[in-house]
Amino acid sequence: CHPVPKPESRMEICDLRPCPPRWKVTPAGPCSSSCGLGLAVQLVTCVQIHQGKEVLLEERLCPVAEKPLTSVPCVIRMCSYEWSFSEWSECSTSCGNGIQTRQDFCLNPLTRKHVNPIFCRHFPKAIVVRGCSAGPCPEQMVGPGARGAELQIVTPAMHLTTAATAKEARYKDLDLPPSAEPAVTQEQAKETGEVLLPFGCFSSASCCTGVCGKLFLNASGVINMTGVQSSDCTVAIGRPLGEEITINVLESSLNCSAGEVVLFSGRMMWRTGCRKLPLSLINSRTNTLIVKQRVLLPGNGVILQYNSRTATKKYYQDCDKQLFGPQGEIENPVQLPDQRQEVVCRTFINVAPRHRIAIRALYIDLSEERNQTHFNYILVRDVSTMKTMVFHGKQQFFWQSTGSQAEIEFHE
Repeated sequence: CHPVPKPESRMEICDLRPCPPRWKVTPAGPCSSSCGLGLAVQLVTCVQIHQGKEVLLEERLCPVAEKPLTSVPCVIRMCSYEWSFSEWSECSTSCGNGIQTRQDFCLNPLTRKHVNPIFCRHFPKAIVVRGCSAGPCPEQMVGPGARGAELQIVTPAMHLTTAATAKEARYKDLDLPPSAEPAVTQEQAKETGEVLLPFGCFSSASCCTGVCGKLFLNASGVINMTGVQSSDCTVAIGRPLGEEITINVLESSLNCSAGEVVLFSGRMMWRTGCRKLPLSLINSRTNTLIVKQRVLLPGNGVILQYNSRTATKKYYQDCDKQLFGPQGEIENPVQLPDQRQEVVCRTFINVAPRHRIAIRALYIDLSEERNQTHFNYILVRDVSTMKTMVFHGKQQFFWQSTGSQAEIEFHE
C-alpha cells in the first residue's frame, strides 16, 4: 500500500444509548479474623456507563435482587483451637462423698480469648465433673435394715434411722415441689427393688434470649427465627411418645453463599440445608426434634410451621418413658417373666436447649424377687456427644449433660 496515500485515522460516535445500570464491586478489605472464619467488607455501588464514562447512580436504579453482599466470608488460615478449663470447684459436701465441677471454654490460642464452642467440637475434651471425698461424716448412722446394694448419700443432717427420716433426707437438697415427690415410701421401695434417680435442669453458661433456647411442647405452632440477636440459634420441639413431628419452612432469608445454614436433628434423622427450604417437608420420625440455625448477617433466618401426628412406624418400646422436665424423679421399670428379656427399657429426657440436665442416684435397691425381673446396671447417655456412662448397683453417682438431651437405659 506504500504508493497509495494513507487516509487519516478518525473516531466516530456510535450507539448513543446509555448502558443499563449495574452493580460495581471493589476488592474486599482485610479479613476480620486472623484465623478461622471471618468477614471482609467490600464496597458495592450502582454505576452506569454514559458516553464512555462511569457515572455513579442511586442504588434504587440497580436491580435489588442482584446486589452482591457487602460482606463476604473469608479464611486467612485455620485456627488450632483448644479446650481450656477453669479451676476445680470445692467439694460439694463438707463430709462424705461429693463432686467437683469446672467450666470448659473453647480457646483461640493466638488471641487467648474464648470463642464459640462450635470451633472445638472436633477436639477431645477432658472431664468437667469428678468425684471427691471430704472425709467421714461425724455421727453417720445407717439403719440395720439397709441392704448391701442400697445407695444413700448421708450427710450430718441425714440419719437413716427410720423410713420417715430417710424420705425427708432424700429430698432435703433437691428443692422439689411437694407434688414432685413420689408417693412410694422407702419401705415400699425395699420390697419392690427400686431405683430412684432425681433429675433437674439448670441454665447453661450461654443463655439465650427471645425464641432461641426454647422448648415447644404444643401440638402445632409457628416459630420465627428471623431477626434474632445471636448468630447461633437453637430451638427444640417435643411431643409424647407415639407421635412424630413435621415441619414446613414458610420463609427463608438465609444467604447460602455466605455459609448460612439450618440443621434439623432427631433420634433417627439428621438433615442440613439452605437452598429450596420453603419447598421442603421435614419429618422427625420420632417425637422430638432440634432445629439449629446459623447466620452471619443480622436479620436473616427462617420461619417454621410445625405439626404433630401419630407416628407411621413404632420407634419405641412399651416400657419406654419420655420426660420433658424441668425436674422430676425416674423409677426403674419392672419386667414380668413373660415379657421378652432382650427388650431394653429407656427413659428419654429432653429440656430446653438453653438448659442442661443433672441426674443423681437418690435410692437404689436392686434386689431380686421370684416373680419379677430387675435391672442391675444403668446406662446414661449424653445425646449431644453420644458418650455413655455405666453405673452399677452399688455405685454412687452424680451425672451432668453437656447438651439438653439424655437417655437412660436399664439393663440386666
